[in-house]
Parts: sequence; structure tokens; C-alpha cells
Amino acid sequence: MATEGILLGMGNPLLDISAVVDNEFLDKYEIKPNNAILAEEKHLQMYDDLAAKDNVEYIGGGATQNAIKVAQWMLQIPGSTSFMGCIGKDKFGEEMKKSVKLAGVNAQYYEVDSTPTGTCAVCVVGGERSLVANLSAANCYKTEHLKRPENWALVEKAKYIYIAGFFLTVSPESIQLVAEHAAAHNKVFMMNLSAPFICEFFKDAQEKVLPYMDYVFGNETEARTFAKVHGWETENVEEIALKISQLPKASGTHKRITVITQGADPVVVAEDGKVKLFPVILLPKEKLVDTNGAGDAFVGGFLSQLVQEKPIEESVRAGTYAANVVIQRSGCTYPEKPDFS
Repeated sequence: MATEGILLGMGNPLLDISAVVDNEFLDKYEIKPNNAILAEEKHLQMYDDLAAKDNVEYIGGGATQNAIKVAQWMLQIPGSTSFMGCIGKDKFGEEMKKSVKLAGVNAQYYEVDSTPTGTCAVCVVGGERSLVANLSAANCYKTEHLKRPENWALVEKAKYIYIAGFFLTVSPESIQLVAEHAAAHNKVFMMNLSAPFICEFFKDAQEKVLPYMDYVFGNETEARTFAKVHGWETENVEEIALKISQLPKASGTHKRITVITQGADPVVVAEDGKVKLFPVILLPKEKLVDTNGAGDAFVGGFLSQLVQEKPIEESVRAGTYAANVVIQRSGCTYPEKPDFS
């Protein structure tokens, strides 16, 4: 049974500005399909371009928040999940608060006056998404917010903590505090590789917290980038997942389990020196709306069973179910009730 506040997420709350574009649009802004990057100067005009499109949608997102919202949806027990991150005191920030409250998540945002709420451009071409995040306020998260007694109480209440790798660019100190707390109190601490650029350019921050990770999530591209950055001479995802699971750990309470998704190919799970493959639910191409949030939804589904101490097979099954639901809709959204048994 999932108790109140059993699962806590920390990350970058971003309002997704999502629209269907063409390859010309990607070329204009030098964006690769199916990638995730941080916005540079050259991308800033793009947000207005997307907002001007007829098919534009605004959806409260950000990788960690998406996963937490999906876990909450699958659990159907109000308040069983919490979230922390930073937003601006503005219209987008208000939208975010409404959307996350509606989702049943207990969000404690750090709100700043100086910077607008972060946004993420979601450029959808042929069902595949490419993400360009303009962190803005999300980048302003500080440990002082985490340390406030009412917020630290959420950390103490949680038995499972999940943070996307993207948060390494914002507040590695906050991650470290929570990771050390989890290790000291036998809690389950989990992170996501999140994007190739995190594995490449934030390698040191990632390495520092890796020993604390009881679960490592990611997709095949991120896994291969991780391997390359660490000088492992292999492109084999199963081998990489196994090697990640065997890296040193800070606490011996939990073994490390690596979970790597591969789009339409089976999910790779590495634990105890062995690899298992789990098939995903295949979707006919015409039913695919967009892949935005698919990885986050997988994690959310997975976590919904993990916090109920279900076997790993069930967690993976719930993950593939949630991802399948989300890719048939625009953005990381879902129907009112899950149909997962």
C-alpha cells in the first residue's frame, strides 16, 4: 500500500510548449531529432515561433515532475507523491501549480521573483520529439529551500526518492544531501541518465552521486554515451547496463539495478550480475502521436509498483503500460484513470 508522501521527486519544473514542426524548422534552429539539449542564444526566438503555431499546446512538464505525476496517476492515492523544484512568480508558474495540484501531487515549489518559469520547447516531427529546455527559474533552485523544516519533512517522510539527471545542472548539492540521507536511512535513491549531454558534460557531478544510486534509468542512446565517456569499448546495451549495475555503491543495503529502455525494443534490466529482457507493448505507427514524456512515463509507471514493493517484472510491465498510454497522446498526459491490472 502506498502511504502519504512515500515517493519524492526533485527536479526542473518546466512548462512544455509543444507543437508539430517540420525538418526545416529543426534545421533552422540546428536541432537534432529525438534529442534533449539546453537552450542557447540561437534558440530563444524559437519559443515565440512555436507559440505562434495553430497546434501549440502548453503542458506542465519537466522530466522528474512528469515521472512523479504519472506515478501518482497510476497509484490513484492522493498525496502519495511529493515534488520540489523552482518556478517563477508568473502566469506560467500559476499554470504549473494548477496542473500539478490537479494531478494530486504535493508540490512544494521554491518561487522566485527575478526569473520567469522555465519552459521546454517540444518540437514534434513524425511522432519523434526533440526537446530544448530554457531552464530560467528552474535553474535557481537552492538547498536553502530544501533545508526549510517543512520541506525537509518531505524528504524524511519519503521512502523512495527519484531525480532526473537534468537536475545535476542545477543543484548537485541538493542531490547530494538527499542521496546521503537515503543511504543513511536505508531508503531507495534513484536517478536517470536523462540525456547524452548530461553524461558528457556533467560527468563529474554524475560520478559523485553514482555510488548512491540504487536504480539507474536511461535509454539506449544515453547508455551508449555513458559507456563512451567512461572509456568502455562497447556499444552493447546489455553489457553497459550490467557494468553500470556493478559500479561501486556507497551503501550495501540495496543492490544497484539498471533499467534501460530502447524505444520499441525490449527493456533491459541488469541486477545481480544478470540481464533480463522485457518486451514492450508494440504500437502501430498510425497510433503514435508523439514520444514526448515516454521515458518519464515509463519511470512513473515503474515507480508506482516499486513503492508498493511489487516484483521487478510488475514494475517493468507498469512502466511499459504507462509509456504506451502517453505516446498515444500529446505530451506527457493521460486519461482520468489508468486501466492497469
